[in-house]
Amino acid sequence: MSDLKDFARAEAAVPGVSPSTEDGPESAKRRQILEGARRVFLASGFDGASMGEIAKAAGVSKGTLYVYFDSKESLFAALTLEEKQGLAEVLFKLDAEDPDVRSVLTRLGHTYLSLVGNPEHISSIRMVIGAADKFPALGQAFYEAGPCRGAARLAAYFDRQVRAERLSIEDTGIAAQHFLDLCVSGILRRLLFAVSGPPTQDEITTNVENAVRVFFAAYGPDAGKRG
Repeated sequence: MSDLKDFARAEAAVPGVSPSTEDGPESAKRRQILEGARRVFLASGFDGASMGEIAKAAGVSKGTLYVYFDSKESLFAALTLEEKQGLAEVLFKLDAEDPDVRSVLTRLGHTYLSLVGNPEHISSIRMVIGAADKFPALGQAFYEAGPCRGAARLAAYFDRQVRAERLSIEDTGIAAQHFLDLCVSGILRRLLFAVSGPPTQDEITTNVENAVRVFFAAYGPDAGKRG
């Protein structure tokens, strides 16, 4: 699923989490709880964390904690969905009118790979993967909130470039996934298995340059004329 309606349905399927379109401004107390929960979940995982530990880390009573979140599941869901939504918001602010597609993709690739390679982000991914077997709706919602939402925004940018004949793409949704996968190729798997530390700037530059080169070989303005 790649559109926002599908995302909202997935998010609504997680117990205790309201669809993002209905969320109002977050209170300082809710933010305080989420920050405390984040520390506990990253340190102990979902199964190892307790509401008591989360309340202590957040500096609130258990009673206050339950006012904001009725279960550990709903708190975990709110935390992970918020992180992925925030990532998509930061990464995929694309100017549809910018005609310099190579520069747009190069900037996006650098930002995307820098944030994906952040150790805390990798820990968050591992945390959700560890809980997804028990709570598949949460895994789906996490996926929809970040990767799919970001790819949908990139696809919308590609749609505009196809109409302007700067790119030749039949399915911009697939092309968006291709570009993002090319950016993290060889790096994300290594990070997930803790084989090495975050990518260096040289590694990021090399990966992004290769991603842009391969992308334009497949989807550049003359790609549809070949063969």
